[in-house]
Amino acid sequence: MSSDKPARRLLDIIENGQAIARYTEGMDRTAFEGNTLVSDAVERCLERISEAVAKLGDQAAVLLPTEPWHKIRAFGNILRHEYDDIVKDRLWEIVKNDLPSLVEASRVALRTLENRHN
Repeated sequence: MSSDKPARRLLDIIENGQAIARYTEGMDRTAFEGNTLVSDAVERCLERISEAVAKLGDQAAVLLPTEPWHKIRAFGNILRHEYDDIVKDRLWEIVKNDLPSLVEASRVALRTLENRHN
């Protein structure tokens, strides 16, 4: 499914990435793994991010060429369907290592889209 609202989907990625950053600010892995409220919120935000990437459809490869958008989509399926197998340290790794580049790539893609329409 391809989105007719790519800018909105990119904003979804950015906003949920920013929310995760706020939720985990000042935490280390141990604090994150011990805080179910925060880890549950992070899971939900990652699920939204995955759904936004899925809704971008084929546009994901064009708008976010440096990001592993196919893995992001697949991770969304894990969050939705294999939630009982989610390992909190893997969530932490995604938050700290993968999410910042996705959010930045989404910002760049959004600016590019906005410049095309101005």
